[in-house]
Amino acid sequence: MLTDIEIAQGAQMKPITEIAANLGIADDDLELYGRYKAKVTEDFIRRTSTKPDGKLVLVTAINPTPAGEGKTTTSVGLGMAMNKIGKNAIIALREPSLGPVFGVKGGAAGGGYAQVVPMEDINLHFTGDFHAITAANNLLCAILDNHLQQGNELGIDPRRVVILRCTDTNDRALRNCVIGMGGKLSGVVREDHFQITVATEVMAILCLADSLADLKERLGSILVAYKYDGSPVYARDLNAQGSMTALLKDALKPNLVQTLENTPALVHGGPFANIAHGCNSVRATKLALKLSDYTITEAGFGADLGAEKFLDIKCRKAGLKPSAIVLVATIRALKYNGGVPKTELKTENLDALKRGAVNLEAHIDNLTKYGVPVVVALNRFDTDTDAELEYVKQLCESRGADMALSEVFAKGGEGGRELAEKVVAACEKESNFAPIYADDLSIKEKIETIAREIYGAANVVYEAAAEKAIAEITALDPKYATFPVCMAKTQYSLSDDPSKLGRPTGYTLTVREVRLSAGAQFIVALTGSILTMPGLPKSPAAYNIDVDDEGKITGLF
Repeated sequence: MLTDIEIAQGAQMKPITEIAANLGIADDDLELYGRYKAKVTEDFIRRTSTKPDGKLVLVTAINPTPAGEGKTTTSVGLGMAMNKIGKNAIIALREPSLGPVFGVKGGAAGGGYAQVVPMEDINLHFTGDFHAITAANNLLCAILDNHLQQGNELGIDPRRVVILRCTDTNDRALRNCVIGMGGKLSGVVREDHFQITVATEVMAILCLADSLADLKERLGSILVAYKYDGSPVYARDLNAQGSMTALLKDALKPNLVQTLENTPALVHGGPFANIAHGCNSVRATKLALKLSDYTITEAGFGADLGAEKFLDIKCRKAGLKPSAIVLVATIRALKYNGGVPKTELKTENLDALKRGAVNLEAHIDNLTKYGVPVVVALNRFDTDTDAELEYVKQLCESRGADMALSEVFAKGGEGGRELAEKVVAACEKESNFAPIYADDLSIKEKIETIAREIYGAANVVYEAAAEKAIAEITALDPKYATFPVCMAKTQYSLSDDPSKLGRPTGYTLTVREVRLSAGAQFIVALTGSILTMPGLPKSPAAYNIDVDDEGKITGLF
């Protein structure tokens, strides 16, 4: 059996100019990064802005488990299957972070015969977007520390610097550090912290900005610190936004690649969904809508995180209205939620399936609250029995959702025909999309709405630091209270406790910290023990990745 990277390396890719030409994009409207990758120019994006939009389809999933669900694989396979049934579709995905690639997860470009390619490039440096984001973020930090060193004209309190440095690798040793050591010439000594690049506000801003001017304005609005008198300091006060925008000028342009079956894919941006808003860029999604009849996009992790933020943050801010939502699940993952060890998931166990299927049920119920038709995509495995499949089908129908079996991992687009047909049918149904909460609710009311309606919590408690932060944010500017909330929460459970599988209810959600992302225009609420800088596992995926003397990469999955 071929590995993902072996399948990808055997792909018959077409020149990206040919993929672009089929979309009406001329060579002059591309900025090439070799034969198989390109960025789409600003001129072309502007010229297409008046075209009508196609249908928007969101792909999300149940809470992730070690058994795997296959959300990105389904997104890629659905796009290919759409073209198999004669529909014009484009896939819009996030770029993978190097943290998971070298950590636990490995690659994030799909799997089996449903991948975007060139797989190695997409999973590694790609077009350099994440490096540019890292550089822009750290430039802002350097400018701030230089300001402290050069006399601190603004009166910044070094104990109240809120902007964090970043790197796009998992590195727990950098979570807490002291900088400025080594004497007067080495800067002002203060405590500092790193977060992973995909958790930064700069990443969120790049993915939410709709133009270069909007990008610069948002970058200038980043809250970086507080003065001794308690007043805020923004990036524009340090005159950092211009140089940051210069670093991000090319990164703002969407990247065009293709699938194993030469279906076009826009892969751009990559915030995590457990500690950021978890969606690809607004620009890539909007461009895909102009160029296709169906845009297949995804949101990170489970529907309680990625989908909620896609619907309540991205759609709200960008004016997007999804026509259908695909919810990905597997029999194995549902049995894991029902208490079956990973080693025993191949054995039929209807009792465990029924216990674990409440997780699927919760996500269906949550998504229907947004007024959008839901289709469950059940990734099929050889060990799934007819009785198990029938139970899940009846469960979906009882909750008002259609179900389709998906075999895109093994069969590519051909294995997604049933899913594609049901998604097309769902897109023809009435969609009355609306966010789950209104802009004019308070910060706490928004947090509590999400906790109650999406997570199933009975109540919310706020630690002292969170209470203080909410009061400060509200006092800074009344408009901040109108921002949507971006919840930082474990991806493994609907609750803030990763050990609570299935559908926990009646519990108390704890908010320990609240941060203002003034440039991204949302409020971040951190729950439980969620961290913005992951660490590597005992045996990281990096151990298995290598390159031979001919430059061929191995071990990337």
